[in-house]
Amino acid sequence: MAVVIDGRDHILGRLSSVVATKIMAGEDVVVLNARDVLVTGDKYRTFADYKQIDDLGKTRKGPYTPRRADLLMKRTVRGMIPFKKPKGREAYRRLKVYVGVPKEMEGVKPERIEDAMTLNTSRYTTLGEVAKFLGSNVR
Repeated sequence: MAVVIDGRDHILGRLSSVVATKIMAGEDVVVLNARDVLVTGDKYRTFADYKQIDDLGKTRKGPYTPRRADLLMKRTVRGMIPFKKPKGREAYRRLKVYVGVPKEMEGVKPERIEDAMTLNTSRYTTLGEVAKFLGSNVR
């Protein structure tokens, strides 16, 4: 059985590090509500940072970066595992991230990670807002 985590009100970096640890340990992890995951820092600075990364991919050869909230979350976790090694690729396949709650997960009670929820600032934005700024059509 997979570990189901509700991403609402979790901080992106802290949640991603917990998820990376779990998938590297061999567990299957499902993250729900990726659009409600918080990115701390000044909103416009966060937008500028993600826009700079997105503009790098405008050239003919990339690198191509995701714009959807679920894929931004997956990319953050990918940066925390040894993705270029076979064990990292196997671990990455054990991760599923959804923007909302899919129908097959409606009856499941997701867990909350308290260590990833302590917000010490009033400056934050959500991954959904970042995705909308980058031009994602998935809400």
